[in-house]
This record gives sequence, structure tokens and C-alpha cells, in this order.
Amino acid sequence: MRMPSWFDLYGLQIGGREDQEGIKRAAKEIVSELIAQEESAGIKSDRIVVGGFSQGGALALYSALTLDKQLAGAMSLSSWLPIASDFPKALSVNKNIPILVCHGDSDTVVTPQVGLRSRTRMAEFAPNITSKIYRGVGHSSSQEEMMDVRDFIRKCLPNL
Repeated sequence: MRMPSWFDLYGLQIGGREDQEGIKRAAKEIVSELIAQEESAGIKSDRIVVGGFSQGGALALYSALTLDKQLAGAMSLSSWLPIASDFPKALSVNKNIPILVCHGDSDTVVTPQVGLRSRTRMAEFAPNITSKIYRGVGHSSSQEEMMDVRDFIRKCLPNL
């Protein structure tokens, strides 16, 4: 069965093998292009929040922290920071943007421990992180999490 994704996954161990080329290519060619399309439509990059779930959240974090366009914020749901060893050297203009990191305490795909290690690593170089843990939530979402996402977007983009 064909399994399309942002980049290849070899595992989710911190320090384990990662598709560094694929992650960097997706950040540069896909996320940057999506931001450019929004800018072409008249939306300034500093009014854009990037985010995603699982692998999409990993790409959102990596993109937000490395791209050269000022963003309004970044969100990561049930996710991790890929190529964590690149940081803080790879940081871009977005090192101080608000970042929302959400994780279910019952996630068996991207375990809470992987999420915690990523949050701990990001806290070393990104000072504006909000972290939320959701009781009884697996590799999925919840109404409470979606309300937190809504509130985060409102905080990043006042006067919507």
C-alpha cells in the first residue's frame, strides 16, 4: 500500500536515524511554497501560523525554526522536533515566536517521552514555548486540545 508522507520515517528514537535530506527538502520546497502562496494572496508572513499533527507537526516545528520568513507562531500536536542536533545553530528569525506543543499522555505512536525530550531540547533555545498534556488522549486529538489550538491562534493573530 502506498503511504504518502512529508519525509521518510525510520523510527522515533531521539538521536536515531532520520531522513535529514527529506525533512530539509520538505521544509524548503513545500512549507516555504505554501507560505509564498499566502504572501502572493496578500497575507504577510508574520500573520501566518504553521502547525501540524504527528509528522506534519514535526515538519511545522523544523520549518518554523529554520525558514527565513518571520512567522506569527508554530504548533505541534502529538509530534517531535526532527534533526534536533541542528539546533540552536540552524535557528532562523523565528527563534522567539510563540510555539504550542500538545501531546496526549496515552500516545503509543509518538510517545509522551519523545514529545517531552523534544520540548526539553527546544526550551534550551526557544524561550516562548507553551506545552500542554492531555489526559487519556492517544495519537489523536481532543476537544480540549482544539480549544487550546484556537486560543493559541487568537493569541498569535490578534484582530482576526
